[in-house]
Amino acid sequence: MTDESNPLLAPSTLPYELPDYRAIRAEHYLPAFEAVFAQQRAEVDAITANPDAPTFENTMTALELSGDLLGRVAHAFYTVSSADATPDIQAVEETLAPLMSAHQDAIQLDSTLYARVRALFERLDELDLTPEQRYLVERRHTQMSHAGAGLSDEAKQRLTALNQRLSTLTTTFEKNLLADTNELAVVFDDVAELDGLTAGELSAAAQAAADRGLEGRYVVALTLFTGHPYLSSLTDRESRRRLLAASRSRGSRGNAHDNRGVLREIVRLRAERAELLGYHNHAAYITSDETAGSPAAVRELLFRLAAPAARNAARERAALQEIVDAGPEPFPLEVHDWAFYTEQVRQARYDLDRAALRPWFEAERVLQDGVFFAATALYGITFTERADLPSYHPEARIFEIHNADGSALGLYVLDLYTRDTKRGGAWMNSIVTQSRLRGTAPVVVNNLNVARPAPGQPTLLTLDEVNTLFHEFGHALHGLFATVTYPSFAGTNVYRDFVEFPSQVNEMWIYWPEVLSNYARHIDTGEPLPAEVVDKLAASETFNQGFATSEYLAAAWIDQAWHCLGASDAAADIDVAAFEAGAVTEIGLHSEVVPPRYSSTYFAHIFSGGYSAGYYSYIWSEVLDADTVEWFHENGGLTRANGDRFRQRLLGVGGSKDPLEAYRDFRGRDAEIEPLLTRRGLTD
Repeated sequence: MTDESNPLLAPSTLPYELPDYRAIRAEHYLPAFEAVFAQQRAEVDAITANPDAPTFENTMTALELSGDLLGRVAHAFYTVSSADATPDIQAVEETLAPLMSAHQDAIQLDSTLYARVRALFERLDELDLTPEQRYLVERRHTQMSHAGAGLSDEAKQRLTALNQRLSTLTTTFEKNLLADTNELAVVFDDVAELDGLTAGELSAAAQAAADRGLEGRYVVALTLFTGHPYLSSLTDRESRRRLLAASRSRGSRGNAHDNRGVLREIVRLRAERAELLGYHNHAAYITSDETAGSPAAVRELLFRLAAPAARNAARERAALQEIVDAGPEPFPLEVHDWAFYTEQVRQARYDLDRAALRPWFEAERVLQDGVFFAATALYGITFTERADLPSYHPEARIFEIHNADGSALGLYVLDLYTRDTKRGGAWMNSIVTQSRLRGTAPVVVNNLNVARPAPGQPTLLTLDEVNTLFHEFGHALHGLFATVTYPSFAGTNVYRDFVEFPSQVNEMWIYWPEVLSNYARHIDTGEPLPAEVVDKLAASETFNQGFATSEYLAAAWIDQAWHCLGASDAAADIDVAAFEAGAVTEIGLHSEVVPPRYSSTYFAHIFSGGYSAGYYSYIWSEVLDADTVEWFHENGGLTRANGDRFRQRLLGVGGSKDPLEAYRDFRGRDAEIEPLLTRRGLTD
C-alpha cells in the first residue's frame, strides 16, 4: 500500500478536517501509523540536530508542530477502537500498543531533546515569552522529567521495556473485559422474569436477543459498573440476582477472559516503573504531577468522607430492611435487593417512582431541548445536524456548532447506543483538537451505552442516563471551548484530577427550572414533568447518597491500595478478591450489601483507561464543582454573562494555565469543601 492510496495520509477534504471514514478501512491503520511514526521521528531529529542554541521557536514551537499527522491518525483510530472494536480493529490495536509506546518513549526520553528543553527552562526569566509560552516550557520540562528523560541509558532501556509491556497488558485487559461483558449478557426465556421493566426496556431486551439470533427471548446487556439500572425495577429477585452476579463475575471466571493475572502484572510493572523513576509507588508517581500532589492528600480526602458515608449507608440499609420486613415474606436484604427497595423507600417516603419518569425523558428531546438548550442559553452557541458528513459508525450523529456571533466553532459527534463492539461506560474524546498554531478547530465525540429499542419505538432515558448525557456534554464543551495556541494544551489536556470538573458542573442544569421544563415533557401528551414530582426529586436528592458515596469511595480506595504497593509487595502472588476486601475494610466501607462501584477485574478506568491511581479525581473535582454550582446560584444561574465568564476563565484556557489558578481567577478564591459535604449529606 502506497502513501497516496492510504486515506489516512491524505489531507482531509471534509469540513473541520473530519476524517473521511467512508474511505478508511482497518487495513489502512497500521501502514499509516508506520509512516507517521517515521515522519515525527524525522521532525524531532531535525530539532535535536540543529546546531543553533535552543530558542523557543527552534525547540518548543518545532516540537509542537511535529507529529501533526500522527495526532490525526491516532485520534481517528482510537475513536473507532473504543466505539466500534471489530475483530480487525482489535487486532490492529494489539499490534499497535507496544509500537505507540516505543515511539512516545523515543521522544520523551530523548536526552538531546531534553537538554534543549532544560536549557530553556533554566533561562525562563531571561526569555521574552507570553504566559502560555512560559507555561509550555514549564510543563514540557516537568513532563519529560516525570517520564524519565533524566535517567541513565540503561535505566531508559528498562523503562521502555516496561512501558511497552504495560501498553500490551492494558489493551489485553480491555479486550478481555469487552469479551466477557458480551458473553455474560443475561438471557431470559420468559417475559415474566422481567416483570417491572417498561415496554421500551422490554423492547430493547427483545431487540438485543434478536440481534444475537435468539428470537423470542430477552437479553440484558451489562453496564460497565457493578450495578445495573434494571435492578431498581425488576420484581423477580432471582432475575436481579442473576443480573448482578453476572456483572460481578466479569474477568474472574477462570476462562480465557480472566483479568486477574493481567491486572496483577500491571500492578507489579507499574510499581517497578515508579521505583525506577525514583518514587515509592505508582500512586506517588501519578499524584506528583496532579493537583493533589501526593497519595497522602488523596487518602485524607477519601477517609474524611468515608466514615459519614458509611453511617448514611447504614441508615439507608435500615430503612430498606423496614420495607422488606413489612412485606408478606420478610427476608434479610441482599446486595441485589438494594436498588429495588431504594425505589420502594422513595415511593413510600417521597411518593416518587423514578422508573416511572422515563416517558418524560425521550432521548431526542433531552438532547435538543435540554442539553443543547442549556448550552445555547449559557454560551449562545447553536447546533445544526450535518447528516451529509460521514461518521465512523452509522449510529453516530454529527452536529455543527456556531458561536453567538455566527462564527464556526467545531463539530460535535453523538454516539448514543450500546453495541457489542463498543466498550462499556460513557466518555468524551476528540477526533480533531483546536490549535491556533496548526490552524485547527475541534471535533469532539460523546459516547454513551443506551439500549436501542425495537424499530419504531422511542428511546426513553432513565434519570441516570439523562445525567450521563449532560455530564459527557460538559466534557465536550471543555473540548470545544478550549482556545489555545499550542496543541499540548488543547481541549481537555489538563490535570487528570481536574478534568472531571467541567463535566460535573454541567450536570447542574438537569434540574434547573427553565431547562427541566423545556425538555422533561411526556412522550404522549407533551405535558411537562409535574411540579410536585420536581419537588419530590429535590426532596429525595440526598437519599441513597450514603450508598452512592460509599460505592464510589470503595472503588477509589481499591485503586489507591493497588497503586500504593511498592515493587516488592506488588511482586507477591496476590489474591485479588482478598486484597480488594482488605482495602475496603481498611477504609471502613466493607459491606455485604454495598459493593464497590467497580471491582478490580472490570475496573477499566484504572487498568485500561487513564485513571490509574487517579479514580479519586471524580470526588476531588466535585469539591470544585459543588463550589461552582453555589457560585452560579449566587449570581443568577443560567445567564449569558455567567456562561461567558465560565467559558473565558475556565473552559477556554484548556491546559494553558495552572487549573487551580484558573479556578481562583473564576471564583475569586480557592474552592471550599462545605458545598460538597452538604450535597452528599455528609455534614453530620
